[in-house]
Amino acid sequence: MTKTHYKRLMNPDYIGAYALNEGEDLTVVINHVAREIITGTGGKKEECTVAHLKNQKPFILNSTNQKSIAKLYGPFIEDWAGKPITLFASTTKLAGDTVECLRIRPTVLRRDPPKITDERLKAAVEKIKAGEYTAEKLRGQFALTRDQGEWLNQELAAAAAGAEQAPA
Repeated sequence: MTKTHYKRLMNPDYIGAYALNEGEDLTVVINHVAREIITGTGGKKEECTVAHLKNQKPFILNSTNQKSIAKLYGPFIEDWAGKPITLFASTTKLAGDTVECLRIRPTVLRRDPPKITDERLKAAVEKIKAGEYTAEKLRGQFALTRDQGEWLNQELAAAAAGAEQAPA
């Protein structure tokens, strides 16, 4: 049974260790990193380095986590954009107490993208033809078989040829 951490119910503005289930890692992609004024508990405002993540809440980066990302991708925050990091829950000492924290794995745990059914592939191709989706997103989100990849290329080539022949 999965249990709910009480901090998940508080809906803070930033991701924290409580966002992960026990023993779970989370691989996320950095959109961009910037210095920002954040409001902490009790309304205290302070300037912090914040990593904005794709499809996740922002992540406040302490110096330990900044160094971890720098070891993966170099010291320049602009180079971190678009790069994956793998988060895990840990603990650290703070003011004499042991507290939960997020840490970054020294390597990125890559998961294989899921396979796609032929039916779902056909639906995705229709969305690509309609301009609602892209082949790049499709290939990034799913593992295509060789036959599926060849069929996709044929469908896109035929659609492109048909578009070129259509009267303006």
